[in-house]
Amino acid sequence: MVETQHIERHFSGNDMIRDIVIGMSDGLTVPFALAAGLSGAVQSTGLILTAGGAEIAAGSIAMGLGGYLAAKSDADHYHSELKREYDEVERFPEKEEEEIRAVFREYALEEEHIEPIVQKLKQSPDKWVDFMMRFELGLEKPNKSRAWISAVTIALSYIVGGIIPLLPYFFVKVPSDGLIASVILTLIILFIFGGLKGKFTGTAIINSGLETMIVGGLAAAAAFLLARSFS
Repeated sequence: MVETQHIERHFSGNDMIRDIVIGMSDGLTVPFALAAGLSGAVQSTGLILTAGGAEIAAGSIAMGLGGYLAAKSDADHYHSELKREYDEVERFPEKEEEEIRAVFREYALEEEHIEPIVQKLKQSPDKWVDFMMRFELGLEKPNKSRAWISAVTIALSYIVGGIIPLLPYFFVKVPSDGLIASVILTLIILFIFGGLKGKFTGTAIINSGLETMIVGGLAAAAAFLLARSFS
């Protein structure tokens, strides 16, 4: 009998997908709202493109910086907790041993099975601390390049998302015509983007696409109405 090899397919790019979603979502909605608001106030598509381009440049820098600071804060928090955990293992080993036991008791392991694990972990302080970081605090060691990767990913995603609602204005002379095409194009891209997100994260593609389109569309509509109220 031929044995079929089982291959586990788990998606491991959650941080990257999250950054792309953050950048693309804001990039699709904020420049769209700006362009939509200006479409009813000015008669020049050139002015809309100039303002939209300036917003994309400023927005991508701000979003990228925000992503960098958030990832840097996560890394600083991890290293702070790591230092504290080493100190606790050294100063209060009995308390830390009991915390290991508490973790395994949650999985209904018997005491005679837990004790050998505790003794084994005690032989290596590094593994002991790593265990506590993961299972007591729920913290994973961050990638050293995570902050820069997050910043670049969010910024580039914002730029790509921001260009999309502005594209129609390159091909029309009347801003109101550009607005109609921009709305249609933005909603289509939001649906496609949501579907791709669903494919990567393992959720239903159609549902994810519709959800992203509706949420992004509502956010863009709210931003559009706000922009129009001041124009």
